[in-house]
Formats: sequence, structure tokens, C-alpha cells
Amino acid sequence: MATRKTSLPKSRSPLSDTRATSGLKAPPKTPPLESSPFWLLKSEPETYSFEQLKRDGRTHWNDVRNFQARNYLRRMKLGDIALIYHSGDDKSVVGVAEVVKTAYPDPDPSDPKTEWVQVDIKHLRPFKTPVALSTLKSTPALQTLMLIKQSRLSVMPVEEAHYRCILELGGLKP
Repeated sequence: MATRKTSLPKSRSPLSDTRATSGLKAPPKTPPLESSPFWLLKSEPETYSFEQLKRDGRTHWNDVRNFQARNYLRRMKLGDIALIYHSGDDKSVVGVAEVVKTAYPDPDPSDPKTEWVQVDIKHLRPFKTPVALSTLKSTPALQTLMLIKQSRLSVMPVEEAHYRCILELGGLKP
């Protein structure tokens, strides 16, 4: 399966932003979030944990009942990458998964007219160190991360620079 590859300039770490003090021009704008191949998926670990995904290898990401989150699920493409975030008491990003099946119907018997969808994801790798929400909020490079701005949304796009920064914070190489 082919996966999309995107890259940041090798000379710049996503953990620091030295443009303001070095006099460098801002790098070219990254593609808008509408076309992002990176996502964040939230789950209560008691409902479905990243450890369970690791054991299962693959699962369907279903029961998303928010229109904006549903629309984000519809935009996911094969090979897109998802950060898995444990909500509840954990409140941390714990691992990485890949979209292996794009949006398909997720029937809701209580509301058969609404077109809910689900996607399938597979386990890729756990973080060496979970990245707590408090760390995300205190990292200057992540101040515009959608998780911080819209904390109740369960599916959201992630900018590439944010994705790479979170990987580094979790002890993984981008």
C-alpha cells in the first residue's frame, strides 16, 4: 500500500521556532488542514484503548456522533496517519495508527436517516512516552493545535508541523 509522504525542511525542528529572533523569513505555508494527511482520534481508554488496537491489529473507528467529526472522517484517505489520544483521566497522545479503509456507513438504529460514517485503522506504533495534554498546551509550537482550541471534538485534522512535534515529544522520530 502506498502512503503519502510529506516533509518539513530538514534544518528546522518543529520543537522550536527561531524565525522571530534569527531574522529568517517564514517557511512556505503548509497545505490547509482541509487536505491534511494527519489526524487526531480521541477515545476513552476504558471504551477502546490503544493497547486494544495493538492486540486487535485493526479496527473500525465508529460511533462518532458529531457532524463536524463525521465530516472529518469522510475526508480521510487511505494511508493517512492518526495520532491516538486517550481522553478521560489519561488525557494524552499514546500512539500512531494508519487509515486502511475510508469512510463507509455506520448505521445508527436510533437515527436511521442520519448518514454517520466510520473508517478502519490499523496499529502502527506506540509512543515511547505518552504526551500529556498539559505538555501539548505548554509547548509553544503547538499553541494552534486544534485539540487545544476545540477540546471536545473527537476527530480532527493535525498540521504536519504539529504531528512531527508530537512524535518527537513522544520519543519517536518523524
